[in-house]
Amino acid sequence: MSDLNRGIMKFKGADKPVVVAVSAVIILSSIAILIMWALNSAYAI
Repeated sequence: MSDLNRGIMKFKGADKPVVVAVSAVIILSSIAILIMWALNSAYAI
């Protein structure tokens, strides 16, 4: 069992590169959306 198959992602195949890439894209895009929302709320861009 790899280290990626522990913690939150406790399902079979959690260490596949496709699953890791998709989850990374989702997390990074949500962070970018939150930053853009914060900038739009704070400043009139």
